[in-house]
Amino acid sequence: MEYRRLGNTGMYVSEISYGNWITHGNQVEAAAANACVKAAFEAGITTFDTADVYAGTKAETILGAALKGVKRESYELFTKVYFPTGTGKNDRGLSRKHIMESCHASLKRLQTDHIDLYQAHRFDYETPLEETLSAFDDLIRQGKVNYIGVSNWKHTEIQDALKIQDDKGYNRIVSNQPSYSAIYRVIEAKIVPLCEREGISQIVYSPLAQGVLTGKYLPGKKIPADSRGANKNNNGQFMQGMMNDEFLSHVAKLQPIAAAHEITMSQLALAWILSNPNVATAIMGATKPKQVTENAKGSGIKLDSSVIKEINAALKPIVQTDPNLMGSPKPRA
Repeated sequence: MEYRRLGNTGMYVSEISYGNWITHGNQVEAAAANACVKAAFEAGITTFDTADVYAGTKAETILGAALKGVKRESYELFTKVYFPTGTGKNDRGLSRKHIMESCHASLKRLQTDHIDLYQAHRFDYETPLEETLSAFDDLIRQGKVNYIGVSNWKHTEIQDALKIQDDKGYNRIVSNQPSYSAIYRVIEAKIVPLCEREGISQIVYSPLAQGVLTGKYLPGKKIPADSRGANKNNNGQFMQGMMNDEFLSHVAKLQPIAAAHEITMSQLALAWILSNPNVATAIMGATKPKQVTENAKGSGIKLDSSVIKEINAALKPIVQTDPNLMGSPKPRA
């Protein structure tokens, strides 16, 4: 495992991080989660990403239990705030009230006294941006949070936040968490150039495009019954636009490229992600320890420019690049 600095901070993160968006509390319960977390540490993964909303708050609880007893200084713990965690009118968004209450609740569920990176899960159009940033800054000054980041904000929203932070002397955003993969590249036009200038890293989720880039879904073949793509009640709905033979035929072109380098398609896709120097870490989820072990090997693989071009050419007909696909719900979700 190799490690990279997060933005302009002095904190290092593992190139592959472990996330539990659609696993802990959904597909994976406590025993399996413990095994996956153990496999992550054995593979050199030290960075763990979750959110208060995942599995209705159960994901944080399960991850906190899995990390119990592990030396706190040995890993980096990330979580998020924005989406509803209750039925009340203030149980959502980025108001000072919800940020403070959600942070305290996350600390309890995660069984820790601090969060290394606290992220705004979306942009809140109903709360003054200065109120949001002031609350985040207070959490840092209180020692409950070390750094703050955002997720799926537009480049203009990040710019506006940085200006307020600089004007007010608040701690700056150090990271952005977008969806990014070899077939979903909407951050490249505007987000990445801005973040490179401002010292903000990308913490990317869905680097394997919900598993599509693993090679498990093949043109002309049935979707595996135990796969994410078959589970429309969980996250299969995110994948339906990719579950067709025409789309998958382009993905299948990556198989000989991976084989030529004696790596799996998953490792190839992760190595492609990590070839972007603005990416600090790629988040991968897993339902089995062996998936953790395999994907962790995507770290340290160096693809030369000719291989990058070959991958890009194979996927060009299905790549999404429109920066307007970035954004947050209006009004609050």
